[in-house]
Amino acid sequence: MSNLELALIILGMFIVTYGIRVVLFAGAHRAEIPEWLDKALKFVPISVLTAIIAPMSLTNSEGLALSLLNPWFVGALTSLLIGLVFKRQLLTICVGVLVFFLMKLFVGG
Repeated sequence: MSNLELALIILGMFIVTYGIRVVLFAGAHRAEIPEWLDKALKFVPISVLTAIIAPMSLTNSEGLALSLLNPWFVGALTSLLIGLVFKRQLLTICVGVLVFFLMKLFVGG
């Protein structure tokens, strides 16, 4: 494949990607999102994050790992408690990561 063909392919992909986004954004100001859908969409990021973190925190290669010697589980549990009590995202993340790394350092796992 020549450099010209490669450049034309990249340009074509850019035009298609950019064109789709322009069409969607241009029509977005006319769209009305119902209030119930707007409220529901606010839970999407936390739901996706939970779906990613939960399997790592609750299992290991042998199966279910609900142990206070499991750094992933202790970090997630700490984050859950801090999040419920203080309701501050940055604090929750920082404390959870700190607890996880301290567990890895001192307990192993």
